[in-house]
Amino acid sequence: MNLLPPMSPDTGKDLRAPEEAITRNRVQIADEALGRTPSDAYAHRRSNSLKHYNVSERELKEDEKDERDIKKRQNFHGRYLLWLAYQSIGVIYGDIGTSPLYVYSSTFTSEPSHQDLIGALSLIIWTLTLIVTVKYILIVLRADDEGEGGTFAVYSLLSRYANIASRDPREERSIRMERVRTSELKTGSKAARNIMERSRAMKFLLKLIGVLGVSLIMSDGVLTPAQSVLGAIQGLEVVVPNITSSTIIGASCGILICLFLIQPLGTSKIGSSFAPIVIIWLVFNLAFGIYNLAHFDHSVLKAFSPSYAIDFFVRNKTDGWKSLGGILLAFTGVEALFADLGAFTRRAIQMSWLCIAYPCLLLAYIGQAAYISSNKGSYSNPFFNSVPPGMFYPSLVIAILAAIVASQTMITATFQLLSQIIKLSYFPQIKVKHTSKIFHNQIYIPWANWLLMIGTVCVTAAYSNTTRLGEAYGVCVILVTFITTCMVSLVALVIWRLPILLVMAGFLFFGTLDGLYLTSALTKVPNGAWFTLGLALILSSIFILWRYGKENQWRAEAEDRVPPSHLLTERPVEQEKEASTPILRLTPALGGGPVSRVRGLGIFFDKTGSPNGTPVVFIHFLQKFQAAPAVTVFFHSRPLSCPTVAPEDRFSVSRCFPLAGPGMALQHMYRVTVRHGYRDNILGSDLGPTIYENLRNFIMREGVETGGLARDESSDESASSSLSPTSHTAATLTPEDPRVQQAVTRESLAHLEAAYHDLVVNIVGKEQMRIADPTSPAAWPRRIALAMFLWLRSNTGSKVANMNLDIEKLVEIGFVKVI
Repeated sequence: MNLLPPMSPDTGKDLRAPEEAITRNRVQIADEALGRTPSDAYAHRRSNSLKHYNVSERELKEDEKDERDIKKRQNFHGRYLLWLAYQSIGVIYGDIGTSPLYVYSSTFTSEPSHQDLIGALSLIIWTLTLIVTVKYILIVLRADDEGEGGTFAVYSLLSRYANIASRDPREERSIRMERVRTSELKTGSKAARNIMERSRAMKFLLKLIGVLGVSLIMSDGVLTPAQSVLGAIQGLEVVVPNITSSTIIGASCGILICLFLIQPLGTSKIGSSFAPIVIIWLVFNLAFGIYNLAHFDHSVLKAFSPSYAIDFFVRNKTDGWKSLGGILLAFTGVEALFADLGAFTRRAIQMSWLCIAYPCLLLAYIGQAAYISSNKGSYSNPFFNSVPPGMFYPSLVIAILAAIVASQTMITATFQLLSQIIKLSYFPQIKVKHTSKIFHNQIYIPWANWLLMIGTVCVTAAYSNTTRLGEAYGVCVILVTFITTCMVSLVALVIWRLPILLVMAGFLFFGTLDGLYLTSALTKVPNGAWFTLGLALILSSIFILWRYGKENQWRAEAEDRVPPSHLLTERPVEQEKEASTPILRLTPALGGGPVSRVRGLGIFFDKTGSPNGTPVVFIHFLQKFQAAPAVTVFFHSRPLSCPTVAPEDRFSVSRCFPLAGPGMALQHMYRVTVRHGYRDNILGSDLGPTIYENLRNFIMREGVETGGLARDESSDESASSSLSPTSHTAATLTPEDPRVQQAVTRESLAHLEAAYHDLVVNIVGKEQMRIADPTSPAAWPRRIALAMFLWLRSNTGSKVANMNLDIEKLVEIGFVKVI
C-alpha cells in the first residue's frame, strides 16, 4: 500500500531513493541547492505540506522534536566525578596497566645492548605519550557521540552532521541532527562532506570501517581475558615449577567462568571492587621503578630524547621494525579506553590516566630498563626479576590479581559497543540491562556475556599457553587505532571545522605512527593473528547483513506511513438525518466502504510513534474488518536513556483529528505516547486503566482550555448536560461556541467511560516479511542476503512475549510485508 508517496513540490517527482529512506538531511541539501534561506525553506515546506498533503498546522507542530526525547550526555562534578575516575581505574587500566609484565620480554629475543635498550625505552615513552596521552586522552575522547565512545560512536557522530546513513524511524526523534550549513564550512570541510554524501562507495566504506572497528574490539575481547588470566596462572610456575599444563588450563577456565558470573553486578560495583587491586598494582610499579632507578642505571633517563628512538631504527633497520610488534603491547587496551567512554566520562578517564596510570607506567618501564641495563639476562622476565628484595611474593599475588582484573576492560567495552550497534540497527534487539541509577550508560548484556564466556574458555583450552596466544594478540589493537585516526580526522574536518592543513598534518603524523606498528603487527597474521581477523570479518558480515535487511524493511514499511485522514472520512453533514447512513467510511484509496463501530477501547500499538502517521496494524484492522473501536488509541512506547521519567512528563495525549462540534465520530481517536526510563515498568496488566485515566484527564483539561468545563467542575457532572450533543440547537451553533464545546467535552467523557467499561483490548501487529520475486539473475544475491536476514529475524524471539501484557486482552493482527 502506498497512499502518500513523498513527492517533490517543485518537480512532482517521487523522491524515494532506491537505496535509502528520505531523511530530513536530504531536504536540507535540496534547500541549499535551490538557494533557499532556512526561514524560506521552512515556509516553503510548510505551505506545500498544507497544500499538497492536507497536513494541518497542528500536525506540523507536533512533528517537531521534543527536547525531552533527545539523548544528552551526562556531566558530573565533585564527588561523582572522583567516584567515576576511581571506578575507571578498576575497569579500564587492567589491560594496559599489566603490560610491564611482558613488554621487554616480547620485544627482545636475546640480550639487548645498552643502546638498543635505551632506544626501546624511548619508543615506549613516546608511544605512551603520543598515542595514548596526546592522541586518545586529549583528542580522540572529544570525538564522542553524546558521551559514547568507540569507532562506531564516531561513525554515528558523523551521520548526525552529514547525510551518510538512514535512521530507524523509531529512533529519529531521539537523535539530534546538527548538519552545518554549507556556507559556514571551509573549503576543505565542504569538499570532505560532499564526497561523503554524494559517493555511495564512500558511504559504504565509512559504514564498513565503523562496523569493522567494533568487530575487531569484540574479537580482541575474546582473546584478552584468555591471555591475561592464562598469563597470571602461568606465573605460578615461578613458585611451583612442576605445575602441569592441564592444571594451569583448568584453573584459568575456572577463574574466567567466575569472572563472567559476576558481570550482572554491574560496572559500578565491579569497577569499585577491582579499583583497589589495580591501584595497588600501579603503586607497586611506581615504587619498584623509583627503587631500580635509584639503585641501578639512572642514565636510562636520557631515553626521554626522541633521538634515541630514531637511532634505534637506523641501527637495527628491519629487525628494529619487527620489534615494534612487542613494543605495541605497551598500549594494548587503549582502544577499550575509548570504547568504555560511555560507562564513564571524558573528564573521569583523563583524571585517572594523567594522575595515576600514566606516571606509574612510565616509571615502571624506566625502572625495568635501569635494572636490565645492570643485570644480564633479566630481560626475559623483567617485572619479577626487578622486584626489590622481600617483595617477590606480595608482587606475585598482586600481579596475578591484576592480570585477572585486566579481562574486565574488554568485557565492559564489548557491552558498550554492542549496545551502540543495536541502537543503530546493526544487530537484533537483545536485552540490555542498565546497572546504575546514577550513571546511565553503565550496562550489562546477558546474551553477549555468556557467548563471550564460551568463546574465551574455548580459546584458553585451544591455545593452552600465552606464547601461542601472543601471536594472535595485538593486530586488532593497532588496526583499530589506525581506523580511529582516519575517522577522527573526518570529524575534525566536518564537525570541528579545523583547517584542512592542520588536519592533514595531524593525520600524517599519527597515521605514520599507527602505520609503523600496524605493518609490524601484520607479520603475525600467518602465525595466529588470522584467528582474530577472521572472527572480526564474520562479525562484520553479520552486522552489515542485519543492517541491509533493516533498511529494506524500513523502505517497505514507509509505504504505510500515512495520516489517519487518508484512511477515514465522515458522512457529509447533509446526510446527518439519514439513520441508515454509516457515520464513518473508508477513503476512496481504501475502497470507500462503510466502517462500523464496535464496542470497547482499542489500544493499537504504534512502533514508530510518528505524530502524523498511522500504525500499520490499524490499517490492516480496517481492511480486514471494516470496523473501528468506539474509542481508538494509537499507543507508542518511547524509551529514554534515563532511569525514570517524572509522572507529569510521562504521558503525552493528543487527538488524531481536530476537536470539532457535536456528532463528530472521528474525534474519538487519540494518540498516546508514554516516555519511560529503563527502570520504569509501563507495559503490564494495568496499561488499560492507565491509558483510560490519562485520556480522561486530557479531555477534561481540553474542556477547561476551550471553555467546555469550569475548572471546579467534577467528572460526575459529565453525565448530565443541558445541551445534547445531537440536538438541533447544537447543530446550528458554531463549533467555537462555549455551549458546543461543553457538549463535545461531556459527550467525549461519556463515550470514553462507556467504551472503557465495555471492553479494553490491546491490538498488536504480527508482521511476516516476504522477499519479492527476482526479476533477473542479478537479483539473486539480494534475495539470498534478505533470506539470511529473515532467518535471523525469525530467531530473535517474539516481541509480544516481552511486553508483559494481559494475554486475555491481547489481539494479534497478521499481515505480510514484501521487501
